[in-house]
Amino acid sequence: MKGIRWINIILALAFLSSCGSGQTGGTGGNPINNLFATSTPLPTAQVRITPAPDAQAAVTKYLEAMQKDDYTGMYDMLTRSSRDAITLEDFSKRYKNALNEMSTASLEFSILSSLLSPTNAQVAYRITYHTTLVGDIQRDIPMNLVNEESVWKVQWEDGLILPELIGGNQLAMEYSVPARGDIYNKDGQPVVSQADVFAIGIQTEEIDPNNRSGMTAAIGRLCGYDPKFIEDQIDLNGPGWYLPMCEATREEAQGIITMGGGVVATEYKSRYYFGTGIAPQSVGYTLSISPEQYDAYRRLGYNGTERIGQTGVERWAEDYLAGQHGGILRVVGPTGQIISTLGQQSEPKPADSVYLTLDGNMQKYAQQAIEYFRGAIVVMEVDTGRILAIASGPDFDPNFFDPANPNNSSINDFNEPLLNRATQGQYPLGSVFKIITFAAALESGLYLKETPYDCQYDFTELEDVVLHDWTWQHCQDAIAAGEACNDSTEKPSGLLTLQEGLMRSCNPYFWHIGLDLFRNWDRGGDIAKMARAFGLGSRTGIEQVEEETGQILEPAGEIDAVNQAIGQGDVQVTPLQVARFIAAIANGGTLYRPQIVEKIQPIDGDPVLVFKPEAQGTLLLRTDNLTTLQEALFMVTNNPRGTARFNLRGFIEQFDVAGKTGTAESGNGKSHAWFAGYTMNEANTGLPDIAIVAIVENIGEGSEYAVPIFRAMAETYYYGSPQSVPSFGPIGFPPYTPTPFGGVVAP
Repeated sequence: MKGIRWINIILALAFLSSCGSGQTGGTGGNPINNLFATSTPLPTAQVRITPAPDAQAAVTKYLEAMQKDDYTGMYDMLTRSSRDAITLEDFSKRYKNALNEMSTASLEFSILSSLLSPTNAQVAYRITYHTTLVGDIQRDIPMNLVNEESVWKVQWEDGLILPELIGGNQLAMEYSVPARGDIYNKDGQPVVSQADVFAIGIQTEEIDPNNRSGMTAAIGRLCGYDPKFIEDQIDLNGPGWYLPMCEATREEAQGIITMGGGVVATEYKSRYYFGTGIAPQSVGYTLSISPEQYDAYRRLGYNGTERIGQTGVERWAEDYLAGQHGGILRVVGPTGQIISTLGQQSEPKPADSVYLTLDGNMQKYAQQAIEYFRGAIVVMEVDTGRILAIASGPDFDPNFFDPANPNNSSINDFNEPLLNRATQGQYPLGSVFKIITFAAALESGLYLKETPYDCQYDFTELEDVVLHDWTWQHCQDAIAAGEACNDSTEKPSGLLTLQEGLMRSCNPYFWHIGLDLFRNWDRGGDIAKMARAFGLGSRTGIEQVEEETGQILEPAGEIDAVNQAIGQGDVQVTPLQVARFIAAIANGGTLYRPQIVEKIQPIDGDPVLVFKPEAQGTLLLRTDNLTTLQEALFMVTNNPRGTARFNLRGFIEQFDVAGKTGTAESGNGKSHAWFAGYTMNEANTGLPDIAIVAIVENIGEGSEYAVPIFRAMAETYYYGSPQSVPSFGPIGFPPYTPTPFGGVVAP
């Protein structure tokens, strides 16, 4: 042993001798260099020697590039001979594969020491890989460098990643992957779970004509389709087509699996989304890890073959639903033999389950109510921010994304079913925005609840511009039909107080307010500021679901000001934002963060996350002004001249509700229909009061379409199901002739 030690010292002395007076790198220098330092001057040479650069700085730069996965930058620092021996593609792959296989979440390094001469250097560094699955892996590694044209270049080999990789060895992780967690509604009913599933479809040429109506009725009940809709699809597509219908568990599909007569039932295993997708845009879906996501998820401990949450709760709760993978990291030789084990975490941690705030019954009818429209419905407890139902139409079946599903198909994106219109749809708010203008008028001090205004057909306060009230258009429609303008919706509203102006949704009154406040902005008449205080123009903070900000801008001129006052122009809001401020009006002024997750429940033990109401702010309204607003909203639904009263008759005699209609010009086709309101019955029913917002795109007036949907949801809340039939048809049935379903041609 003494002999080996002396040989090492002699080699070190020989290396130092070749270094001449070259400087050492690293913190504190090299103690051997200091030990053998000499003050004897070097002899004068006729040949100029280029000073060696800082080798430690070069190694630091290389390893910092490694921390950033900058393999191109690292490759550029290799010697010419190293670059000749390995391509950039293979070089990058070596590092990616090793870091991925280790599940490297991050790495850190420190320089230990260095030996150098003008032409060669060796720098020792300590590298620590912080891995997701097997803890920290730490190695001390020497790096050899060559001075090429006064730049230190790295002499590369596999051992610079880990010494164990020298000689063509590889890393191999043996994974233990837990089953993905389930998702339930607030009542414990499954929303998403692993299951044996049947894909149900219809082979059109095999249909038994004697049992056709029975078949379509049975499939309609199972899949949530109107049987007439299925009949129409059969007729529109004709013989020789396979029509995918839905998916169901064995229990759900009893009686249909063996029905025959054109019914096809194919079994497969799947992450099953019950009810062809419950709140699919908000719950989300899973897909295989994409090439763009591959490296990131390997570093998180995934083996790369899993399906991961792509949107909604599936994505937000990925860490909970995926559980903790287990792994054993081994070094294997070029022929596959196991050489050593570097670390292990062999026991995976079971996944947690997610419980949503969604009420199963409310959610079912919300989806039915918006199913055959483009639009959205949000139902939220006014005192908590807890979302009981959130529906976006048209929706989609997330089971279609499973490649094992025989019904697997691409989603027709014509009506953007993947878009969550409740949180990502950005719309002009129309007359519902008059709530904001009403609040700004009161807070400015320029208006009282009794302030009068004569509401006629025309608004003429703008220079060279005449604007018409909504009653004017109704009168024009009556004249075109050969009738007189005698109905209350066709005659001017006349002299109104401020509260009555909101009740009648008088456009001229609110144009007047918008213009007046714009001209008196210095007196606090800032409608845009009030809108932002109501939570518009920014995200609600729901977190578990993707959302957009909407848009509230300062008006640039008088035209912008009057447009903004009635929710038109550049005003853009999401239905969720509207539900939040409507709930705040109902609860006395508190803006709560909307939430859709009730709790995260491990297999054993207490929940790791439990719903708690989170107040985010308060409305900028004095108590008396908030009361004035609440009174006006109650007048909208209960006063004989209120714009929502007609389609709430029979219900408001039993339950108190308040709200505001809206008909927003879309700029593309018919208007968007809005209604935003809340219940006022907790003292009598014991049920928490709720805010309900409904929007139907490009359909017509809010009083005709959105109010009946609001009523259907309120009836469901109190009675268990809708009790009335809207003028456009029963809830859950198509109000128009369906287009071809898009079957798959039979082979």
